[in-house]
Amino acid sequence: MTSAKAAPAPAISAANARSVGGAGLAIALLVAALNLRIAVAALSPVLDDIERDTGVSATMAGLLNTVPVVCYGLFALAAPRLIRRFGMRRLLMLTMTVITAGIALRLLPPLVALFAGTAVIGSGIAVGNVVIPSLIKQDFSRRAGLMTGLYSVSLFLGAAISAGLTVPLEHATGLSWRPDIALWGAPAILAVAMLAPYAADRPAAVRTGPPPSRPRGLWCDRLAWMVTGFMGLQSLGYYSMLAWIPALLEAHHMSAGQAGWMLSYSSFPALAAALGTPILIRGRVRRARILVVAAVVLCACGYLGLATAPVSLPYLWLTAFGLGQGMCLGLALSFIVARARNVHHTAYLSTMAQSAGYLIASVGPFGLGILHDLTGGWTVPMLALTAVLVPLLMAGLGASRDRHILSSVAPSSPDAEDSDIPDSLSGEERVYRSKLSRRL
Repeated sequence: MTSAKAAPAPAISAANARSVGGAGLAIALLVAALNLRIAVAALSPVLDDIERDTGVSATMAGLLNTVPVVCYGLFALAAPRLIRRFGMRRLLMLTMTVITAGIALRLLPPLVALFAGTAVIGSGIAVGNVVIPSLIKQDFSRRAGLMTGLYSVSLFLGAAISAGLTVPLEHATGLSWRPDIALWGAPAILAVAMLAPYAADRPAAVRTGPPPSRPRGLWCDRLAWMVTGFMGLQSLGYYSMLAWIPALLEAHHMSAGQAGWMLSYSSFPALAAALGTPILIRGRVRRARILVVAAVVLCACGYLGLATAPVSLPYLWLTAFGLGQGMCLGLALSFIVARARNVHHTAYLSTMAQSAGYLIASVGPFGLGILHDLTGGWTVPMLALTAVLVPLLMAGLGASRDRHILSSVAPSSPDAEDSDIPDSLSGEERVYRSKLSRRL
């Protein structure tokens, strides 16, 4: 009896030990999140330089911007297996290492190295896209809204930094575009260093316990497809604009530096919208639907403004687009966390949303490049993006429903309950936490 009563003590001690590093882990996650956009956004401001230097067409340049998005979709499918193999924290550190390697590969002269390095970067980002929302669900469940908002901010901030500073750095250093975009490997190296202390905390369950089973029926679940569709369609708009805003503005006689700054500027209203959206909608279904409608209207204003008068009121159009896109990303990430019952379901829903979703999104940059080559202008491509907002609205309203995916799974099943307990706990600790969670 004495030993049985004493059993909870290690769990409390372990929980307290982990909480001490909570702030440090949060900062490390946000630094890692910066790297999920930096290396991709750095290409857009120097796209004209790449076309001139390598002789590729606008369609091929669009394909270069499409490569990482396709990789997001393909390699996200491997994330659950990699999580079981390495644990989420160690895996996130490894993804930062892969991103660093891909950035270094793009330094090599052959054109194939540029595409290969971009693919390696995309594969690392794909896994990071799945791991970070799952870590938020596991380690910051009581502050999920705030952490999801900060995560969204980090994504936009990374894009803003590289989009706005790549051309000025090129001019200041006198470097060509290859070493210039390679400078953005520094934040990835920093993320590796910051994650290293937490990566050592590898879940014991990964080594000894049986792997959690794949949730049955996920790919047939209507709500899961609504979340996936919303993630994919908002990503299509984002990556299309990320790839082509500078080229669109330069086609209307704006300088390359100014065009890069305008892409960077669009991220600042997105920062505010991305931070506030997850906090505003937490537990408020009606408010989520209102925000979905508002986000679609704002994106439409941005697209139509850039289609008709791109350089007359560029700040107005890119403010509208930034606010709408920030709200869309905040909503998409919130749906992944809120529509899953536990950590296990979050990882698989995130995998589905980001694999199928990013494969949908990959049509955008390449498709806009083709439309631009066919029409010789940017009006038709922007009108095509506007048309995509109709299915985006429908998916967003569907994903706003206040229920969980796989709602037919019995609450007493392991998938529904016990998997919400962090994998890093031992078997004895998991029993204690399970009993404690039921009491609460």
